[in-house]
Amino acid sequence: MAEPFDGTYTTSEEWFDSGGTRCAARVYRPGAADEPAPVVVMAHGFGAVRALRLYAYAERFAAAGYAVVVFDYRNFGESEGEPRQVLDVAMQHEDWRAALRHARSLDGIDPTRVVAWGTSFAGGHVITLAGQGEPLAAVIAQVPHVSGPAAVRSAGLRAALRVGVPGIRDAIGARLGREPVYVDSVGLPGHTAMMTSPDAYPGMHTLLIESGLKEDAYPHTVAARIALRIGLYSPRRWAAKVECPALVQIVAQDAITPQRVAERAAGKMRNSTVRIYDGGHFDPYVEPLFATVIADQIEFLHHHVPTWAKGRA
Repeated sequence: MAEPFDGTYTTSEEWFDSGGTRCAARVYRPGAADEPAPVVVMAHGFGAVRALRLYAYAERFAAAGYAVVVFDYRNFGESEGEPRQVLDVAMQHEDWRAALRHARSLDGIDPTRVVAWGTSFAGGHVITLAGQGEPLAAVIAQVPHVSGPAAVRSAGLRAALRVGVPGIRDAIGARLGREPVYVDSVGLPGHTAMMTSPDAYPGMHTLLIESGLKEDAYPHTVAARIALRIGLYSPRRWAAKVECPALVQIVAQDAITPQRVAERAAGKMRNSTVRIYDGGHFDPYVEPLFATVIADQIEFLHHHVPTWAKGRA
Protein backbone atom coordinates (compact mmCIF):
# COMPACT_ATOMS: atom_id res chain seq x y z
CA MET A 1 0.00 0.00 0.00
CA ALA A 2 1.03 3.61 -0.45
CA GLU A 3 3.22 5.50 1.97
CA PRO A 4 1.22 7.86 4.20
CA PHE A 5 1.63 11.55 3.44
CA ASP A 6 0.80 14.34 5.82
CA GLY A 7 -0.96 16.38 3.13
CA THR A 8 1.55 19.23 3.27
CA TYR A 9 3.42 20.67 0.32
CA THR A 10 5.49 23.64 -0.71
CA THR A 11 5.28 25.72 -3.87
CA SER A 12 7.78 27.74 -5.87
CA GLU A 13 7.43 29.97 -8.92
CA GLU A 14 9.91 28.92 -11.60
CA TRP A 15 10.72 29.33 -15.28
CA PHE A 16 11.81 27.06 -18.09
CA ASP A 17 12.91 27.80 -21.62
CA SER A 18 10.88 26.80 -24.66
CA GLY A 19 12.09 27.90 -28.05
CA GLY A 20 14.05 30.76 -26.52
CA THR A 21 11.05 32.06 -24.54
CA ARG A 22 10.55 31.81 -20.79
CA CYS A 23 7.49 29.89 -19.65
CA ALA A 24 6.09 30.32 -16.15
CA ALA A 25 5.69 27.24 -13.98
CA ARG A 26 4.46 26.73 -10.44
CA VAL A 27 6.09 23.70 -8.85
CA TYR A 28 4.46 21.81 -5.98
CA ARG A 29 6.60 19.53 -3.81
CA PRO A 30 4.91 17.13 -1.39
CA GLY A 31 5.90 17.08 2.25
CA ALA A 32 7.16 14.09 4.23
CA ALA A 33 8.73 12.47 1.14
CA ASP A 34 11.89 10.47 1.78
CA GLU A 35 12.45 9.31 -1.81
CA PRO A 36 12.12 10.78 -5.32
CA ALA A 37 8.51 11.60 -6.10
CA PRO A 38 6.52 11.05 -9.28
CA VAL A 39 5.52 14.30 -10.97
CA VAL A 40 2.36 15.44 -12.74
CA VAL A 41 2.84 18.07 -15.46
CA MET A 42 -0.28 20.13 -16.18
CA ALA A 43 -1.50 22.68 -18.71
CA HIS A 44 -4.87 24.18 -19.59
CA GLY A 45 -7.15 24.08 -22.58
CA PHE A 46 -7.96 26.36 -25.47
CA GLY A 47 -6.82 29.93 -24.77
CA ALA A 48 -6.93 29.42 -20.98
CA VAL A 49 -4.33 29.93 -18.26
CA ARG A 50 -3.12 27.84 -15.35
CA ALA A 51 -4.68 30.12 -12.72
CA LEU A 52 -8.10 29.10 -14.04
CA ARG A 53 -8.75 26.28 -11.54
CA LEU A 54 -5.68 24.16 -12.35
CA TYR A 55 -4.19 25.03 -8.98
CA ALA A 56 -7.15 23.29 -7.32
CA TYR A 57 -6.14 20.03 -8.99
CA ALA A 58 -2.45 20.57 -8.27
CA GLU A 59 -3.08 21.12 -4.55
CA ARG A 60 -4.86 17.78 -4.28
CA PHE A 61 -2.17 15.93 -6.21
CA ALA A 62 0.52 17.44 -3.97
CA ALA A 63 -1.42 16.57 -0.82
CA ALA A 64 -1.59 12.98 -2.11
CA GLY A 65 2.20 12.81 -2.44
CA TYR A 66 2.82 13.87 -6.05
CA ALA A 67 5.06 16.67 -7.24
CA VAL A 68 3.31 18.90 -9.76
CA VAL A 69 4.44 21.35 -12.46
CA VAL A 70 1.68 23.67 -13.72
CA PHE A 71 2.68 25.89 -16.63
CA ASP A 72 1.37 28.54 -19.01
CA TYR A 73 2.05 28.27 -22.73
CA ARG A 74 4.15 30.84 -24.49
CA ASN A 75 2.19 34.01 -25.27
CA PHE A 76 -0.38 33.23 -22.56
CA GLY A 77 -0.85 33.95 -18.88
CA GLU A 78 2.32 34.67 -16.96
CA SER A 79 4.63 33.21 -19.59
CA GLU A 80 6.56 35.49 -21.92
CA GLY A 81 6.27 35.60 -25.69
CA GLU A 82 5.02 38.00 -28.34
CA PRO A 83 2.61 38.60 -29.89
CA ARG A 84 0.24 37.71 -27.09
CA GLN A 85 -2.63 35.22 -27.33
CA VAL A 86 -1.27 33.45 -30.41
CA LEU A 87 -2.28 29.78 -30.17
CA ASP A 88 -0.13 27.55 -32.32
CA VAL A 89 -0.46 23.77 -31.94
CA ALA A 90 3.16 22.97 -32.84
CA MET A 91 4.42 25.63 -30.41
CA GLN A 92 2.25 24.24 -27.63
CA HIS A 93 3.65 20.77 -28.29
CA GLU A 94 7.16 22.26 -27.96
CA ASP A 95 6.13 23.91 -24.70
CA TRP A 96 4.86 20.58 -23.41
CA ARG A 97 8.12 18.83 -24.23
CA ALA A 98 10.10 21.62 -22.59
CA ALA A 99 7.89 21.43 -19.49
CA LEU A 100 8.39 17.67 -19.29
CA ARG A 101 12.17 18.11 -19.58
CA HIS A 102 12.06 20.70 -16.82
CA ALA A 103 10.02 18.40 -14.59
CA ARG A 104 12.49 15.55 -15.08
CA SER A 105 15.40 17.83 -14.14
CA LEU A 106 13.98 18.91 -10.77
CA ASP A 107 15.61 17.82 -7.53
CA GLY A 108 13.67 15.17 -5.68
CA ILE A 109 11.83 13.96 -8.79
CA ASP A 110 11.83 10.46 -10.24
CA PRO A 111 12.37 11.18 -13.97
CA THR A 112 10.96 7.77 -14.91
CA ARG A 113 7.57 8.53 -13.34
CA VAL A 114 6.25 11.56 -15.20
CA VAL A 115 2.54 12.00 -15.87
CA ALA A 116 1.10 14.38 -18.48
CA TRP A 117 -2.23 15.89 -17.42
CA GLY A 118 -4.20 17.87 -19.98
CA THR A 119 -7.73 19.19 -20.16
CA SER A 120 -9.82 20.04 -23.23
CA PHE A 121 -7.37 21.16 -25.96
CA ALA A 122 -4.44 20.07 -23.79
CA GLY A 123 -6.16 16.72 -23.31
CA GLY A 124 -5.58 16.27 -27.02
CA HIS A 125 -1.98 17.40 -26.64
CA VAL A 126 -1.13 14.74 -24.05
CA ILE A 127 -2.70 12.04 -26.23
CA THR A 128 -0.64 13.26 -29.18
CA LEU A 129 2.61 13.41 -27.21
CA ALA A 130 2.13 9.95 -25.75
CA GLY A 131 1.26 8.56 -29.18
CA GLN A 132 4.37 10.14 -30.67
CA GLY A 133 6.59 8.32 -28.21
CA GLU A 134 7.14 10.79 -25.39
CA PRO A 135 8.27 8.61 -22.44
CA LEU A 136 5.44 8.97 -19.95
CA ALA A 137 4.35 6.89 -16.99
CA ALA A 138 0.71 7.78 -17.65
CA VAL A 139 -1.58 10.42 -19.13
CA ILE A 140 -4.77 11.97 -17.84
CA ALA A 141 -6.96 13.48 -20.56
CA GLN A 142 -9.92 15.37 -19.14
CA VAL A 143 -12.72 16.22 -21.62
CA PRO A 144 -10.10 15.97 -24.37
CA HIS A 145 -10.22 17.49 -27.84
CA VAL A 146 -9.69 14.45 -30.06
CA SER A 147 -11.13 15.36 -33.47
CA GLY A 148 -10.91 18.62 -35.40
CA PRO A 149 -13.78 17.78 -37.77
CA ALA A 150 -15.98 16.72 -34.84
CA ALA A 151 -15.25 19.99 -33.03
CA VAL A 152 -16.20 22.00 -36.12
CA ARG A 153 -19.39 19.99 -36.63
CA SER A 154 -20.27 20.43 -32.98
CA ALA A 155 -19.81 24.20 -33.22
CA GLY A 156 -22.00 24.40 -36.32
CA LEU A 157 -21.46 25.84 -39.78
CA ARG A 158 -22.59 29.37 -38.94
CA ALA A 159 -20.31 29.62 -35.93
CA ALA A 160 -17.39 28.31 -38.00
CA LEU A 161 -18.03 30.87 -40.73
CA ARG A 162 -18.22 33.70 -38.22
CA VAL A 163 -14.71 33.01 -36.93
CA GLY A 164 -13.41 31.99 -40.35
CA VAL A 165 -13.55 35.53 -41.73
CA PRO A 166 -11.34 37.13 -39.06
CA GLY A 167 -9.23 33.96 -39.19
CA ILE A 168 -8.40 34.62 -42.84
CA ARG A 169 -7.68 38.29 -42.10
CA ASP A 170 -5.38 37.31 -39.24
CA ALA A 171 -3.53 34.67 -41.27
CA ILE A 172 -2.90 37.14 -44.08
CA GLY A 173 -1.87 39.83 -41.61
CA ALA A 174 0.58 37.49 -39.91
CA ARG A 175 2.36 36.90 -43.22
CA LEU A 176 2.60 40.65 -43.70
CA GLY A 177 3.97 41.21 -40.21
CA ARG A 178 0.85 42.90 -38.84
CA GLU A 179 -0.56 42.73 -35.34
CA PRO A 180 -2.95 39.82 -34.71
CA VAL A 181 -6.67 40.00 -35.33
CA TYR A 182 -8.32 38.67 -32.19
CA VAL A 183 -11.57 36.85 -31.51
CA ASP A 184 -13.12 35.93 -28.18
CA SER A 185 -12.32 32.47 -26.85
CA VAL A 186 -15.87 32.03 -25.56
CA GLY A 187 -19.06 33.87 -26.34
CA LEU A 188 -22.81 33.64 -26.23
CA PRO A 189 -24.60 31.62 -28.93
CA GLY A 190 -24.77 33.63 -32.14
CA HIS A 191 -21.75 35.77 -31.29
CA THR A 192 -18.34 35.65 -32.96
CA ALA A 193 -16.17 33.47 -30.72
CA MET A 194 -14.31 30.18 -30.86
CA MET A 195 -16.68 28.46 -28.42
CA THR A 196 -20.34 29.50 -28.48
CA SER A 197 -22.19 26.47 -27.14
CA PRO A 198 -24.91 27.39 -24.61
CA ASP A 199 -22.68 26.34 -21.69
CA ALA A 200 -19.48 28.02 -22.90
CA TYR A 201 -19.87 31.60 -21.65
CA PRO A 202 -21.54 30.76 -18.32
CA GLY A 203 -19.06 27.92 -17.82
CA MET A 204 -16.07 30.21 -18.25
CA HIS A 205 -17.67 32.83 -15.99
CA THR A 206 -18.08 30.19 -13.27
CA LEU A 207 -14.42 29.18 -13.64
CA LEU A 208 -13.36 32.78 -13.11
CA ILE A 209 -15.46 33.09 -9.96
CA GLU A 210 -14.31 29.76 -8.53
CA SER A 211 -10.68 30.68 -9.26
CA GLY A 212 -11.04 33.98 -7.44
CA LEU A 213 -10.21 35.91 -10.62
CA LYS A 214 -11.73 39.13 -11.87
CA GLU A 215 -13.32 39.22 -15.29
CA ASP A 216 -10.35 41.18 -16.68
CA ALA A 217 -7.67 39.08 -14.96
CA TYR A 218 -6.41 37.86 -18.33
CA PRO A 219 -7.45 38.33 -21.98
CA HIS A 220 -10.30 36.09 -23.12
CA THR A 221 -9.17 36.21 -26.73
CA VAL A 222 -7.02 34.28 -29.19
CA ALA A 223 -5.43 35.26 -32.48
CA ALA A 224 -8.11 34.36 -35.02
CA ARG A 225 -5.77 32.35 -37.27
CA ILE A 226 -6.35 29.25 -35.13
CA ALA A 227 -9.90 29.09 -36.53
CA LEU A 228 -8.38 27.90 -39.81
CA ARG A 229 -6.38 25.14 -38.10
CA ILE A 230 -8.68 23.72 -35.46
CA GLY A 231 -10.44 21.43 -37.91
CA LEU A 232 -7.11 19.91 -38.95
CA TYR A 233 -5.97 18.94 -35.47
CA SER A 234 -7.13 15.44 -34.53
CA PRO A 235 -5.17 13.83 -31.68
CA ARG A 236 -7.22 10.64 -32.08
CA ARG A 237 -4.88 9.78 -34.96
CA TRP A 238 -2.26 8.99 -32.33
CA ALA A 239 -4.54 7.17 -29.88
CA ALA A 240 -3.67 3.66 -31.08
CA LYS A 241 0.01 4.35 -30.39
CA VAL A 242 -0.52 5.40 -26.77
CA GLU A 243 1.09 2.59 -24.77
CA CYS A 244 1.19 4.04 -21.26
CA PRO A 245 -1.86 3.89 -18.96
CA ALA A 246 -4.37 6.59 -19.89
CA LEU A 247 -7.33 7.95 -17.96
CA VAL A 248 -9.87 9.53 -20.31
CA GLN A 249 -12.62 11.48 -18.58
CA ILE A 250 -15.69 12.30 -20.65
CA VAL A 251 -18.88 14.22 -19.90
CA ALA A 252 -22.07 12.97 -21.48
CA GLN A 253 -23.46 16.37 -22.46
CA ASP A 254 -20.24 17.79 -23.87
CA ALA A 255 -21.15 20.24 -26.63
CA ILE A 256 -17.50 20.85 -27.55
CA THR A 257 -16.00 17.33 -27.56
CA PRO A 258 -18.87 14.88 -28.23
CA GLN A 259 -18.96 11.80 -26.00
CA ARG A 260 -19.06 9.22 -28.79
CA VAL A 261 -15.97 10.67 -30.50
CA ALA A 262 -13.97 10.72 -27.27
CA GLU A 263 -15.05 7.16 -26.43
CA ARG A 264 -13.89 5.89 -29.82
CA ALA A 265 -10.51 7.55 -29.38
CA ALA A 266 -10.11 6.09 -25.89
CA GLY A 267 -11.05 2.66 -27.23
CA LYS A 268 -8.02 2.71 -29.52
CA MET A 269 -5.61 3.04 -26.61
CA ARG A 270 -4.02 -0.17 -25.35
CA ASN A 271 -4.37 0.57 -21.65
CA SER A 272 -7.13 3.12 -21.20
CA THR A 273 -9.49 3.72 -18.30
CA VAL A 274 -12.64 5.58 -19.31
CA ARG A 275 -14.87 7.46 -16.91
CA ILE A 276 -18.11 9.10 -18.08
CA TYR A 277 -19.98 11.70 -16.03
CA ASP A 278 -23.20 13.62 -16.40
CA GLY A 279 -22.51 17.25 -17.18
CA GLY A 280 -21.16 19.69 -19.73
CA HIS A 281 -17.67 20.53 -20.93
CA PHE A 282 -16.92 23.02 -18.14
CA ASP A 283 -18.41 21.06 -15.23
CA PRO A 284 -15.38 18.92 -14.22
CA TYR A 285 -13.50 21.99 -12.99
CA VAL A 286 -16.03 22.98 -10.31
CA GLU A 287 -18.28 21.41 -7.71
CA PRO A 288 -20.26 19.29 -7.50
CA LEU A 289 -18.50 17.26 -10.23
CA PHE A 290 -14.95 18.33 -9.39
CA ALA A 291 -14.75 16.19 -6.24
CA THR A 292 -15.60 13.03 -8.18
CA VAL A 293 -13.31 13.85 -11.10
CA ILE A 294 -10.25 14.57 -8.94
CA ALA A 295 -10.90 11.51 -6.78
CA ASP A 296 -10.90 9.33 -9.90
CA GLN A 297 -7.66 10.94 -11.07
CA ILE A 298 -5.90 10.30 -7.76
CA GLU A 299 -7.18 6.72 -7.66
CA PHE A 300 -5.85 6.20 -11.20
CA LEU A 301 -2.46 7.64 -10.23
CA HIS A 302 -2.19 5.55 -7.08
CA HIS A 303 -2.87 2.44 -9.13
CA HIS A 304 -0.58 3.13 -12.09
CA VAL A 305 2.02 5.59 -10.72
CA PRO A 306 2.16 5.02 -6.98
CA THR A 307 3.96 7.50 -4.77
CA TRP A 308 6.16 4.82 -3.27
CA ALA A 309 9.17 3.37 -5.05
CA LYS A 310 8.89 0.58 -7.59
CA GLY A 311 8.84 -2.88 -6.13
CA ARG A 312 7.68 -1.76 -2.68
CA ALA A 313 4.46 -3.17 -1.24
